[in-house]
Amino acid sequence: MTEKDCECCEDSFQEKIREEMLDDDTVMELSDFFKIFGDSTRLRILWALHSAEMCVQGISLAVGMSVSAVSHQLKTLKDAHLVKSRREGKQIYYSICDHHIMEILDTALEHIREE
Repeated sequence: MTEKDCECCEDSFQEKIREEMLDDDTVMELSDFFKIFGDSTRLRILWALHSAEMCVQGISLAVGMSVSAVSHQLKTLKDAHLVKSRREGKQIYYSICDHHIMEILDTALEHIREE
């Protein structure tokens, strides 16, 4: 069997695939986005914020980690535009930036729970 015996190896098929391929910058941006989800602490924080807007102390209690550790991860999540904050007096409250973030997590959870 030669490499051209398969339809997916035909020039026309490959040309179509190449036309639909993401450019390098977009691939890198997507890769960086998914790296954020690769940390269990950040996932716990996102999941806690799935339920409600919370201050750093509340998040710390919910995930069982120090305020310092949670603050560090919140900065990463904010820099990635996954979490936003708002100030009310001296208190800062954090929440998920938009519904897409939880849709991504919900879809991933559904996928890993498939049999």
